[in-house]
Amino acid sequence: MPKTKYPCVYQDKNGRFSYLVELGTDKITGKRVQKKGSKDQSGKKFRTAKEAHQEVTRTRNKYLVSNGFANYELTFGKFMEKSYLPHYQASVQSSTWNSRQCGLDQIKYFFAEKKLREITVRDCEAYRIWLLQDSQYSQAYCSLLYGMFRKSLDYAVTLDFLQENISKRTKGIPKGKAVVPYWTKEEFEKVLSKIYPAEFYEHMCFVMIWLYYMTGIRVSEGLALNWNDVDLKRKKMRIHYTLDMKNQDDFQRKPYTKTESGLRTISLDDDTVAIRKEWHRVQEAHGITQLIFSYNDLPLYRSTVQRIIERYAAAAKVPKIQGKGLRHSHVSYLINEFNADILVVSQRLGHSSPEITLKHYDAHLWSRNDEGLADLMTGNIKFSRPDKSNIAKFNSNQAVPFTRRNYSKKNNITPTEPLPV
Repeated sequence: MPKTKYPCVYQDKNGRFSYLVELGTDKITGKRVQKKGSKDQSGKKFRTAKEAHQEVTRTRNKYLVSNGFANYELTFGKFMEKSYLPHYQASVQSSTWNSRQCGLDQIKYFFAEKKLREITVRDCEAYRIWLLQDSQYSQAYCSLLYGMFRKSLDYAVTLDFLQENISKRTKGIPKGKAVVPYWTKEEFEKVLSKIYPAEFYEHMCFVMIWLYYMTGIRVSEGLALNWNDVDLKRKKMRIHYTLDMKNQDDFQRKPYTKTESGLRTISLDDDTVAIRKEWHRVQEAHGITQLIFSYNDLPLYRSTVQRIIERYAAAAKVPKIQGKGLRHSHVSYLINEFNADILVVSQRLGHSSPEITLKHYDAHLWSRNDEGLADLMTGNIKFSRPDKSNIAKFNSNQAVPFTRRNYSKKNNITPTEPLPV
């Protein structure tokens, strides 16, 4: 077919115009991508070579704008399996991957057979609504899942599988304000009174609950504690490790904490030092020399920590809390018992700034912090009441001006009685 003066535009022997344009190579299949036609986008046949050329230009620009996404057959499930999941696993810690894998699988199966390029705003909104109304997940977990779904589409954009992340046209799911239950000092004392330390395993339970409450360390930080991390003479404890554990045959003390600011050294009170010394002696008598929270020199499971807390909470008839609830309990204890400075509390928790502490720890932890202040305020303001008005003339924009006589009649008091403050 003879060419015209316009590239990619041809005219047959009957004078009809058409085009054949090379658009590049499919990024998935490696095949050549071509587009041909004899009509414009409205379905009208080309009357001139120039009209065909204009359609070539429009087609090429459309392809370039979309960065050559030619693989319309790629499903979301295949994209997750071949691209996103391997990328995500390589980008995060193994503990994070283990905790997120179930959620990522849920996202993959929800959109499994949907073609990646055919996911619409309505599809994203339908998933968002399903999470909030029908999934029966907590709002915090719904927020996590929808956030991971959005990040997967971000990665599709990065790999040129999509032009834009269509899910960002929908609203995100806020985490919500979850109140973490914690123990007051009185409740903590009730729990301690139910633990029998003369029995070896219960002694470990006592030390574990005491240390979490009195130091505010994270659960994984406590499980990784080794006796080499404690200086009982200087009354210091170093927090430089976290426990990454699949089972008691496959675990690792990783030399870092949740954040860089989490690497810290905590001062210990004399009571904690005495409890630790006694526990060290008891552990050595049982041949245990490494991990502090252990009855067999192997680390505890996180679930074991939770079961221990719940067992003694039930015995003491106090609220059941999570492991992180002991961290919140520590904050409440420092603030309400000692009016501790927020900067000191933040450093003890391993936060990068006091703002982080205030953001993540609810105001109810400070519920009793102003009681002493209220006592000091009582009677602090001194003044005497005047025996007559010191205002020459009272101008009011109300229908009935406020006067002693009107107030007295309305409230059935005599004019000689003082007005209420």
